[in-house]
Amino acid sequence: MNKFFSFAALAASLTLSVTASAQEQATTASSTGSYRPIPPSDILFRKTVWRQIDLREKQNKPMFSAGKEISRVIFEAVKRGELQAYKNDSLTSTLTAPEVSANMSSSEAAAGLTDEEKALGFTADDDAAWDKPKKGQKGKKPEPKKPAAPVTNEYRYVDLYQMEMKEDMVFDKKRSRMYHDIKSLGFFVPATLGDNTSGIEKPIAYFKYSDLVRVFRANPDRAVWFNPQNDAQHKNLADAFELWLFNSYIVKISNPNDDRLDVVYGSRQQGILAAQQAASDLIEYEYNLWSF
Repeated sequence: MNKFFSFAALAASLTLSVTASAQEQATTASSTGSYRPIPPSDILFRKTVWRQIDLREKQNKPMFSAGKEISRVIFEAVKRGELQAYKNDSLTSTLTAPEVSANMSSSEAAAGLTDEEKALGFTADDDAAWDKPKKGQKGKKPEPKKPAAPVTNEYRYVDLYQMEMKEDMVFDKKRSRMYHDIKSLGFFVPATLGDNTSGIEKPIAYFKYSDLVRVFRANPDRAVWFNPQNDAQHKNLADAFELWLFNSYIVKISNPNDDRLDVVYGSRQQGILAAQQAASDLIEYEYNLWSF
C-alpha cells in the first residue's frame, strides 16, 4: 500500500514537472522577441519603454568599431538568410532581404538629362533623334527607349548609426528586482544624413531580440563589443546588451495614444527633459518597491 502511494506521489510530481516545463517552453517560444521571458504570474510591475541609441556616442562606440559595426553584423546576417527582418516593432509583418536592401538605400536616376543640358534646351527627343537613320539610309526602325531605371545605392554601415530598442521594464516579485526585458531592435536612416532628402528618420527594419542573440552567439568573430581598455577582454554583442554596456535615452513610454514624448510635451527639447524625468521616475518606483 505504501509503495502504491509512493508511486502515485512520484507520478503526480512528474506530471506537475512536465506541465511546468510545457508552460515555460510555450512562453519561451512566444513571438514577443524576448530572450528570457518572465512568467506573467511573477510580474508585479511592467512598463513598455522605447529607447534611442546613437552609435556615434563614445559609450556606444565599442559596438560600432571599424569593420565590426553592429549594423554590419545584422544586415549581413539578413543577406545571408540567417536573420528575419520585420516592418515594425510589433514583429508581425516580415520583410524580405531585397526589401531591407531597398529601405537602406538611396535612389538616383540612372540616366536622363542633367540640369545644364536642360538649360541649354536639349530634350529627350533630341537624344532619340541620334538613333534615327538619316534620309536615304537604310536601317532598322529605332526601338523606343526604355525609361531610366533607378539605381539603388546602399548606405554604408557606418552611416546607419541610429538604433531604437523596445523593452519591458519588469519588476519580478519572485526575485525582487527590476529587469530590462528587451523585445526588439530597429534601425533607421538618420534624418541628418546627406542623402536622406526627406529630412526625417526613415525606418529600415526591426528584429526580434531573441533572434539577434542567436545570430550574435553564432558569429563570435563578427559580433564583437570592442573593449578599448583591454584587447583580451572583448565581449560578444549579446553580453554587451545583457550587461547594459551602452548609453540610451527614452523617447516613448507606453500611453493610450501611443505618442512619443516630444509629441506629448510639444517639442523635442521638452521631450528630452521628459525622458530624463521618466528615467528618474522608474528608478524611484523600483526604490519604493524595495522600501515598502
